[in-house]
Amino acid sequence: MKIYTRDFGEVDVAEEDIVTFIQPIYGFETLSKYVFLYDQNNSHIVWLQSAEEKDICFILTDPAIVDPGYKPDLPPSVENQLGKGGFMLWLVTVIAAEFLNSTVNMKSPIVVNPATKRAMQLILEEDLPIRGPLLKNRRESR
Repeated sequence: MKIYTRDFGEVDVAEEDIVTFIQPIYGFETLSKYVFLYDQNNSHIVWLQSAEEKDICFILTDPAIVDPGYKPDLPPSVENQLGKGGFMLWLVTVIAAEFLNSTVNMKSPIVVNPATKRAMQLILEEDLPIRGPLLKNRRESR
């Protein structure tokens, strides 16, 4: 099927690649169908493109590159809603005009079950930053 995007124009996606958000992304409650668009040169950053609204696209970052120790406790409700299986976590990313000031939301990750193609945005109980630095380790080493 074809979806239309603001940043990539018309994109062909397989129906089975559509991910359904069981619990919506905060502020986007009317949208539930998304597709992951991958950069062939960088598997740590993806675009989460709405399949329903071409102008809605989020940049997501693999938490392992931000904080290798990021392993939040997921409540049992996650498995109840998304099904059994291994979960992928992604951090919503805001790219700043000065790239070194870009941030990630570590408090509310996107949780995906690739086996069921279901996802949700979860607010964690842990005390984590909503606007943590994307390049924390690089900044500290300068």
